[in-house]
Amino acid sequence: MSETIDTAALGEKIVKVLKTIFDPEIPVDIYELGLIYDVFVNEDREVKILMTLTTPNCPVAETLPVEVEEKVKTIDDVKDAEVEITFDPPWSQELMSEEAKLELGLL
Repeated sequence: MSETIDTAALGEKIVKVLKTIFDPEIPVDIYELGLIYDVFVNEDREVKILMTLTTPNCPVAETLPVEVEEKVKTIDDVKDAEVEITFDPPWSQELMSEEAKLELGLL
């Protein structure tokens, strides 16, 4: 008998971890910055994160997705994690949270 997993609770843990990762050029975490488009968690505790970068030629294009993957994998309940980068839709300031806009003086 396999144990059932609360995917919503695990999703909240993942978001907490994502909020500890910062874009090195902008003093706001990647979640509030709007770089995370979706977080999928299945019953096998496998995570897929759909994210973007501020620009296709972002200096952290090679390192940021790896950092996201590695940090999410440190969560005890996560069996595996994969990050997929997309530029559809392209990132824009409208994707930022109110908190991020306030932090950056855009409000």
